[in-house]
Amino acid sequence: MKAVDECSVSAHCDPKANQRIEVQIVRPEEIERFDRLMAEKHYLGATRAVGDFLRQVVLVDGQWVALLTWGAAAYKLKDREQWIGWTDAQRVERLKLVVQNRRFLLLVDRGQRPNLASQTLSASLRVLPKQWREHFGYAPLIAESFTDPESFAGTCYKASGWEPVGFSQGYSRHSSNCQHRSDFYLPNERPKRLWLKELHPQARQRICALTLDPRDRPAVVASVGDISPLQEPQMLSLAKVFTRASDPRASNTHFRIGPVLTIVAMALLAGARDVAHIARFASRLTPRQRAQLALPIKAGTRRFYKVPAYNVFYRVLKRLDPETFAQLLSGWLQAHAGELPVALALDGKMIRDQIGMVTLAQHEDGCPVAVAVMDQKEGTKRCEQTSAQQLIESLPNLDGKVVTADALHCQKATARAIVEKGGDYVLQVKANQPSILERAKTLTANNTPLLSTPKKLTVDSKNAV
Repeated sequence: MKAVDECSVSAHCDPKANQRIEVQIVRPEEIERFDRLMAEKHYLGATRAVGDFLRQVVLVDGQWVALLTWGAAAYKLKDREQWIGWTDAQRVERLKLVVQNRRFLLLVDRGQRPNLASQTLSASLRVLPKQWREHFGYAPLIAESFTDPESFAGTCYKASGWEPVGFSQGYSRHSSNCQHRSDFYLPNERPKRLWLKELHPQARQRICALTLDPRDRPAVVASVGDISPLQEPQMLSLAKVFTRASDPRASNTHFRIGPVLTIVAMALLAGARDVAHIARFASRLTPRQRAQLALPIKAGTRRFYKVPAYNVFYRVLKRLDPETFAQLLSGWLQAHAGELPVALALDGKMIRDQIGMVTLAQHEDGCPVAVAVMDQKEGTKRCEQTSAQQLIESLPNLDGKVVTADALHCQKATARAIVEKGGDYVLQVKANQPSILERAKTLTANNTPLLSTPKKLTVDSKNAV
């Protein structure tokens, strides 16, 4: 059996030139036939239907001539992210707006109809956004696919308007007896060529917009703790800091305290809110990151690095001295933060009842510049309000900076601390502070969002500037 570009080929029908090409969604009663053909004829076999997943069949004169499957995009691709131009935060939130061509199977003999591969692929793309919206409530803006450069030239993708933008890193999914997880990968030394195509004339502008188009918002996924906030040198530097930490557990532990605390810190800085999010963040680490953190290698493999599970993080956090942890992390942040950005966000998060962190982070990418420990939201000597004030007071200065915070921090002491450090603030106000809310509305009633002169204001969260 021969192949045309990325399409596995087999004798199935004899379509005539210039006949109308139709693209339909496979009906439930046709799924068995569709999957059987994919399993038998495509060199990669069939693919599982996971998440938002669509099967298309292309017909000529009522006969099946091509099969395509579409599913979720790859979680992270360096060349794709550069081509799109979005941030890590936007990628995690808006990844569903990218859809992947998982399989493309041509059901005619090679040469039986010239250009059929590119024609069917183009026809599929023309109707894909509408079909996807009808099934899932939103339309993808960008399509991606991969070809093996050692076997296929990618001619039909190029002919139908796809753009080759780079290569994958050369990893394939790892499976064990009891686990089939998308975040377990091993190097296969066979990078695939990455192809991308905009499905809308302004696809990249829309997917990178500060505010999403209402049509695209149904695709948004709220995700916490998935974005790695550190570059490789920063991660290695942080790991060196935590190798000095004492281990609160018994001796002979499988995962050393340095890597465990490094992962905890990275997850917290990425926005993790509980132990489960920390464990999920750990599972997202790439093979290279796992190796650099010196995580243990799974028995029976040479290059598969394990990550700590939920119970490991739970035991460590339960016994950890939070003050020591915060001191090590804050010291590292102060040494690597450099100059503070123009806008900083102040917020606190509790990791169940084990540990809480108040973070002052950059608006643009969420990268923290300082942290402090807290034990409750409010009402204690080490609550979020008090810890936030102490955190601000510990900074060298806030000259020319704007600090934003939610209504919990709408306190005179917090505002005063920011001003005394040379900064400005934008604090939210809720109805539980009626006098302040009315005062803020009065002050902003006759002002445009761009005030002519700098003012220290507390504003309603619905009208924040």
